[in-house]
Amino acid sequence: MSRRHHDETHEHDKGLSYDLPVLARRRMIRLMAGASLVPLLGCSAEDDTTAGNSSPSSASSSSSSSTECATIPDETAGPYPGDGSNGVNVLKESGVVRSDITSSFGDSAGGTAEGVPLAITLAVVDAASGCGTPKQGAAVYLWHCDRDGNYSLYSEGVTDENYLRGVQETDDKGQVTFRSIFPACYPGRWPHIHFEVYGSLDDAAATSITNTSQLALPKDVCDTVYATDGYSQSVQNLGQLSLETDNIFSDGHDQQLAAVTGSVEKGYTATLTVPV
Repeated sequence: MSRRHHDETHEHDKGLSYDLPVLARRRMIRLMAGASLVPLLGCSAEDDTTAGNSSPSSASSSSSSSTECATIPDETAGPYPGDGSNGVNVLKESGVVRSDITSSFGDSAGGTAEGVPLAITLAVVDAASGCGTPKQGAAVYLWHCDRDGNYSLYSEGVTDENYLRGVQETDDKGQVTFRSIFPACYPGRWPHIHFEVYGSLDDAAATSITNTSQLALPKDVCDTVYATDGYSQSVQNLGQLSLETDNIFSDGHDQQLAAVTGSVEKGYTATLTVPV
């Protein structure tokens, strides 16, 4: 891929802060359009379920109380966060706000991560409200390894890539959904996905993190995915691990184990409620 001259200025070089006014205008347009369409009626979690539109956040609000809702456990961001904490900072790049994270963006090499499709939906909710109040307007930065266990920006061979990384703003249900691929199991770690929660996109641009945690993937789904082409090394690595022996999830993973549905042929969807 040819490189652009260093003396040229391009929109993707101006940083996430350059994107924010554009994103703000888009949010205002959506809100104005929605106000003319939504009736002036409240919608409870029970209403959503009855209508066949249940979500991780609505499920939590119907079964939790303030004494039962604990904040998502804090975990290490690991050695490959790309958030500026150890040098490289993908959050400064215009274009990082996106839902499809399978391909690199901007001046990166332009590669695409191959693997079984995986949609990741996180529902960010207010822990103090008993998980009953969605955190609309928060921001989530999510990243994970590829099918070979490599992390873009860091691992040999993919340092010029920034795929499998992205930021989104939560909607009125507190949700974000990233389109990605199923990550590998590499030596010493249970299959997982990293994420950071910010108060807003402005905070993400300033790297003012509210919560850092990890999502675990269930063993039965991992076994099925890793039996497909391209994941053969993950079979051996997973066979040497368990959630109980993983150095992150061994102290408890009930709040971090995603619910996963789907199939290899059609792709999978992982959902997790994230109280903050």
